[in-house]
Amino acid sequence: METIQASEAKTHFLRILDKVEKGESITVSRHGKAVARIIPIPPSDDVRRERIARAMANILEIRKRTKPISIEEILLARDEGRR
Repeated sequence: METIQASEAKTHFLRILDKVEKGESITVSRHGKAVARIIPIPPSDDVRRERIARAMANILEIRKRTKPISIEEILLARDEGRR
């Protein structure tokens, strides 16, 4: 977690919001003492459901374009280069 001085937070607030929007938490300090924390708001259930639905659609699309793979092939790929 990044810590910044209050004066820097005032000057670069939009840059800080960009970082928080990407999931970072930032502590703001004044005279060396932490006084606030800026944290991202968790996505709503609707947004979460939409992201899951998109991810599943992408997975299903990829599965249509690829051939099935056996467990043996998976294990061989996993162990490749280990010996």
